[in-house]
Amino acid sequence: MISTRAAARYAKAMLEVSVEKGNAEAINSDMILISESVSQSEDLKVFLTNPTITGEIKLSALVEVFANVDQSTKELFKVLKANNRFEILGSIALKFQEQYDTLKGREKVVVTTAIPMDAALESKVLSKVQSLAPGKQIVISNIVDASILGGFILKMGDKQYNASIASQLQVLKRELTN
Repeated sequence: MISTRAAARYAKAMLEVSVEKGNAEAINSDMILISESVSQSEDLKVFLTNPTITGEIKLSALVEVFANVDQSTKELFKVLKANNRFEILGSIALKFQEQYDTLKGREKVVVTTAIPMDAALESKVLSKVQSLAPGKQIVISNIVDASILGGFILKMGDKQYNASIASQLQVLKRELTN
């Protein structure tokens, strides 16, 4: 992501202001909408990073596209215009969500499996992860990737546990070739 350090600072400021105003939940919803929009629209990414488009035009477009967002989010757009930093809007939205989840005691866990997880497996994963992160609300998302062949890859924060068949086969291959 572009300039994650600056994005983290903007997100932190937004979170502090939104907690102070009591509208952090609404701002988080706005940030989810913005991050999804930026990640799904190549046109929006190009628009935000295009140096030939003036800040005024970008501001007007964002206010129109995101007409239903909270006033504080619109104020963020104005600050980005003043600082000529529209290119980090998507990063700000992602960083805000991370910081908001931390504030609320949530831990996002990504489990990659070869086939979709059923309810029983998700329950087992949830209980195991809760023992690793006591007191946190765990939010599990499942990514299906047939290339791992079997097993799973669990990502929690900055930690990753790879118990995939593909990984085990790679280790075996390295051992046999050495």
